[in-house]
This record gives sequence, structure tokens and C-alpha cells, in this order.
Amino acid sequence: MYQTQRPSRSEFVAIRTLQYHVRRWGDASASPTGAPLVLAHGWMDVGASYQFVVDALSEAFFQGRQIIAPDWRGFGLTAAPTPADHYHFADYLADLDQLLDHYAPGQAVDLVGHSMGGNIAMLYAGVRPQRIRRLVNLEGFGMPASQPSQAAARYAQWMDELRRLERGEITLKGYDSADGVARRLMKTNPRLSPDKAQWLAQHWARPDAQGQWHILGDAAHKIVSAQLYRVDETLAIHSAIAAPTLAVQASDDSMGQWWKGRYTLAEFHERLKVVPDCRTAVVQDAGHMLHHDQPQAVAALIEHFLWDKKH
Repeated sequence: MYQTQRPSRSEFVAIRTLQYHVRRWGDASASPTGAPLVLAHGWMDVGASYQFVVDALSEAFFQGRQIIAPDWRGFGLTAAPTPADHYHFADYLADLDQLLDHYAPGQAVDLVGHSMGGNIAMLYAGVRPQRIRRLVNLEGFGMPASQPSQAAARYAQWMDELRRLERGEITLKGYDSADGVARRLMKTNPRLSPDKAQWLAQHWARPDAQGQWHILGDAAHKIVSAQLYRVDETLAIHSAIAAPTLAVQASDDSMGQWWKGRYTLAEFHERLKVVPDCRTAVVQDAGHMLHHDQPQAVAALIEHFLWDKKH
């Protein structure tokens, strides 16, 4: 199994109505040499997913720097709200806002987000521009543009899926062992090495009393949003981002695989033009889980972009 170089500490923080689980690296009591670094995970992932990147950071960058990675509500060890049969995207912004109040009161942070976490990070940086010093978006592309004419069908789909969830038709698959979870992770991501898959399986899932392993995610996350993705609103928020921004993509075209031409990398790059100070980078030989595929390259990009000897 993968051997961590910088073990994290696990803690719970009261955020809104929840006990939020947070992974912490570094010494918060030391005189900081840099802004706190906040790592936001993606959909059906956990904060521990960043372990490989944290291990790959240089000692000079890591020394004296507080690094935190929360489990979003209903993922990892952060319990789902009770009761909950769906999730509102805006809740992630409010959760992050209060997490920053707890860990970095009155201080701007460096924020890194992957996939869904990248979309959260981009929106938050536009809504609270003074809270973000620098921003890194790892494969957080947003969604295809929608039209108002799609709204009625979307609401109907949302209501139908709520009934399916209640009937137990929307679930997350269980596994017989941690090895089964690891094999599933490697099937999804063929670049993931067995040692990393075994390590991730221990944080991505847990066994029940009968020994069946279950993903640490609420099945209600699979319910479609009742609201359409409104590109004009998103771009208006992105245009308010004050932090220097780095948008990182993998050499594999994740969007081509997902959207089959309905939404392309070219469209994403066009959207990025509204961000006042934005540059881009590509991680070679990597897919959507680029922080697992090439943690050294991702760590180097993050470190180079965030490094500032004045902080």
C-alpha cells in the first residue's frame, strides 16, 4: 500500500448544522510562511484524495504552511444533512465561507479545487473575492449551456428522481472488500497504480457490520439539480474574481468523453476570458483525476503558481 510522507490529522468542525470533517497537514501554530492552502475535492471524492499532491510538495513550500482539505457535506466523513434527499450547490459556497472563517479568520487563502471542487472554487472566488489570494482550478469545467425552454423538463426530471430515490432505485454500489473498492477505482482510472488504489479505498469507503464496503457518499448526490446551469450568471460571477487564477487541464480530453461535442474545451477556454487574470496549463499523460495520475506535476504547478516569498 502507498506510504504517506506527510500524514494528515483528522478533525471535525461545527459548520452550519453539520460536523464537518477536515484533513489538516502542517503546523498551524508555526509562524506561517505562506497563506493557508485549502484543497477542495470533486464529486464522489474525499479530501484525503489530495494526499499524493501534499506528499509531492517541496519542504520549502510546505514548511510552516497550514493545508486543509474538507470532506464536502454528504461525502467522506462529513455526514449528510438530516433529512436530505437532494443537494443545493449554493450550500457548498456557504460551507466553504464558514470553514474559512474558522481556519483563516480575516486572512486570504490560496484555494485549489478539482472538478466539482474547481467549480465551487471559481464561484466562491467571484462571490468573496477578498477571501482568495490565488486560485487554482483543476479540471473544473462547469456545464454545457442551457436554455430556459429546458426548465420544465428539468423540474419534472428532478421530481421523478426524488421518487426513485425514495423507492431505493438510486443507490451506490457496495463491495465485498477493500480490494473490490480498489479494483473499481482502477477500472475508472486505468492510470491509478495498485498501491495508491489500495490507499484511497481505505478513505473512499468503509465496511459495515457485515463486512460489506460502502462508498462514503450519499446517494442523494446523484439526484439532478432542479435548477438549470445558467452560463450568463456563472460568467458574471467569474468576471468578479480578483485573484490570479490558474486553470489546469489534463492531456486527456475529459469533456470530449463526457459531453460528446455538446460542450468542448474550446468553449471552456472562451468562458475563461472573463476571468480578469487567468492563465492555463496542461498536465501530460493524465486524465480527469490528474492529481492521482501525476501528483508531482500537479504539485509543481500549484507550488510555482502560489509561491510568493513575501507571504
